[in-house]
Amino acid sequence: MNKKTQRKGFRFQSYTAPDQSPFDKLLEIFNELITHTSGDLDEALDWLRELDKEYKLTNEDYTIDDFIEELKEKGYIREEIKPDGSDGMAITAKTERAIRKQALDKIFGKLKKSGSGNHRTSHSGQGDEHTGDYREYRYGDSIERISMTESLRNAQINNGTDEFRLTEDDLVIEDTHFKAQMSTVLMIDISHSMILYGEDRITPAKKVAMALAELITTRYPKDTLDILVFGNDAWPIKIKDLPYLQVGPYHTNTVAGLQLGMDMLRRKRNTNKQIFMITDGKPSCLRMPDGTYYKNSAGLDRFVVDKCYNMAAQARKLHIPITTFMIAQDPYLMQFVQEFTRANQGKAFYTGLRGLGEMIFEDYETNRKKRVRGA
Repeated sequence: MNKKTQRKGFRFQSYTAPDQSPFDKLLEIFNELITHTSGDLDEALDWLRELDKEYKLTNEDYTIDDFIEELKEKGYIREEIKPDGSDGMAITAKTERAIRKQALDKIFGKLKKSGSGNHRTSHSGQGDEHTGDYREYRYGDSIERISMTESLRNAQINNGTDEFRLTEDDLVIEDTHFKAQMSTVLMIDISHSMILYGEDRITPAKKVAMALAELITTRYPKDTLDILVFGNDAWPIKIKDLPYLQVGPYHTNTVAGLQLGMDMLRRKRNTNKQIFMITDGKPSCLRMPDGTYYKNSAGLDRFVVDKCYNMAAQARKLHIPITTFMIAQDPYLMQFVQEFTRANQGKAFYTGLRGLGEMIFEDYETNRKKRVRGA
């Protein structure tokens, strides 16, 4: 065919992941299923077999059984004795880490670990990150921060080379930035409404928590992240427990969650502190001094709501901003969150499940850049 008459265009075809083995393809699906089943390996594998039947994920050369064997060989699952005495399998810490990393990659994009992992502010002073600038020596500056090269250069310029003399006026300091560390408490609502109305709200909340945990531990290792859940009561959970988190038959004791979150942050010495709260429901429960529970799911109970406002104001006095990510969008609930946010002078986002992770990430990145006064 003549080159002048040859037609040019685009050829469209199905996307194929480059150099991805059958194991890696199935591992991504497996990690998603483990998250959805709250760490139930047997249920996750049952779902995987059903998906294989419907979508032909494997072939004769590589079956689901081959995949399970490779999971064992690579340390993603292990054999164990179940409580009833029968043989079984469970996921390992390696799988938990893989799930967190996958959540981070999907929600926040592939973020690589950065050097020291601190949050730099624009406030110059005694710090440990060089700005690239120099300034004159001031009384009280640490000797370790004197730039000998620049100081000797100044001595030669100011005093000549015939008779070497170094004075205080010749000394130069390498300027540095303060680095602000961030202490974050993430509160997750695990009341029964998080799985009501045919919508799974707890799984996206878990993914966000896992992604945020992976972000902080890999990119900002000097920051801290504490995670707590709240239903009728509130209690802390470890990062490794996130895949197994489940909703319970609980009401929503927001006050208990805030009390625990503030107690956690009081023990932190970092300058920047914040609380992120993911919830879809109204506060409906309080624990009374005698140990009994006051519960009211009908509308907004003024007794419960006022306690929430008091906690928001108390956090404000402690310089702890609260950012609320409200999944539900009922007008009367939005009004409550507005009043709560006003009492704390924090922030609120009214959002569905889509984009929740990106919102939390952006807010975390914004808050960590705030200027800190003091070291």
